Amino acid sequence: MKKRLIIAVGTLLLANTPAHAIDAKYRQKLERSGCTQMSEMQGCDINKTKAENAKAGFVTEAPPETAGQGAQAKRSDGALVFKQGFITYTIQGDRRLKGEDYWFDSDAKSRGPINVK
Repeated sequence: MKKRLIIAVGTLLLANTPAHAIDAKYRQKLERSGCTQMSEMQGCDINKTKAENAKAGFVTEAPPETAGQGAQAKRSDGALVFKQGFITYTIQGDRRLKGEDYWFDSDAKSRGPINVK
């Protein structure tokens, strides 16, 4: 009985090994080449430059993210309230009040705290 339990626990531990991140040199090669791990499996060469891989049709430039988008904000009971997409953020105006800053996702009906650094 103990032998079976040890084998079962050992198998379970081997099956639940943690995933490890890629090393720094490999990440630099991916950034330089413009490849992703998925495109590398499809033939993108991480030893070539981004321009060379773009000629081969592996690198597609993503549209630049729009930074600093403005949001329409309003004051509600001394707090600043603004919405982006489905998420509503509420920031308490009085910084002496702790734990009253939160976000609310109206799509998923979930809520969480906003922590100030």
